[in-house]
Amino acid sequence: MQQNTVMIPLRQLRIFRGHPYRVRYGIEMEELIESIRANGILTPLIVRPVEGTTTDYEIISGHRRFFAAREAGLKEVPAFVYAISRTEASILLVDSNLHRERLLPSEKAFAYKMKMDALKRQGFRSDLASDQVGPRLAAAEISDRESVSQVKRFIRLTHLHPELLEMVDNGRIAFSVGVELSYLDAPDQETLLNSIKENVCTPSYAQAVRLHKAAVNDTLTEEMIESMLSEPKPNQQEHIRLKRDDYAKFFPRSYTPAQIERDILKGLELLKRQRDRHRDAR
Repeated sequence: MQQNTVMIPLRQLRIFRGHPYRVRYGIEMEELIESIRANGILTPLIVRPVEGTTTDYEIISGHRRFFAAREAGLKEVPAFVYAISRTEASILLVDSNLHRERLLPSEKAFAYKMKMDALKRQGFRSDLASDQVGPRLAAAEISDRESVSQVKRFIRLTHLHPELLEMVDNGRIAFSVGVELSYLDAPDQETLLNSIKENVCTPSYAQAVRLHKAAVNDTLTEEMIESMLSEPKPNQQEHIRLKRDDYAKFFPRSYTPAQIERDILKGLELLKRQRDRHRDAR
């Protein structure tokens, strides 16, 4: 693997096609932009030459730094150039990001699938796929932190409707429920999604298992889905979940989660009083 450190103009860099990690704009991104504006990029990106061109490079690691550099007004960035194939780059991209904290289930799901597909192209076989060709793929080849069965469960999430997968990401649907729902075909998932919106509730794990079994037995119907979602679930309540990037900017860095919760409740109480005064004045 040949490696060089070079300065590359931003206009010559391309996003890695199909890469599974999201670049989210929030307080952490704002801090990264300010850091780069003040100090430049301290850790070079990792890129590869794009086949068929003499000037363009595909980003393997550093999509957040690329975005932040562009927002900070930089014209070029430092990078390590790896002259590797796209298959090798796919594996390196996944491995260089799996250590990140707060990976969304969808990010991990598509990352594992990308790596599995790349390893299959290299001739490995795996418990994760139906085609059994080449040397056996050990669990550690996909992830050194999770078992083959857990990796397989994550990859199942790639079969979920995007809106259902978003519900898994934001915690409205549990990971285990999402895995079970992934076995429903596309039309049934669409019906389920519409029923979730209409009934303002999501399936329990037990219901998801029933839906999965009915789908496997080819007995799942639209009426069954709608009937199941309309079943009363007295213990299920809708929860409002806030992303940290959306509220962290309103609190000191030293605040604990308990202090943040306390201040949010105080703020809501003040808002309620203002509304009550406005209502009484009318």
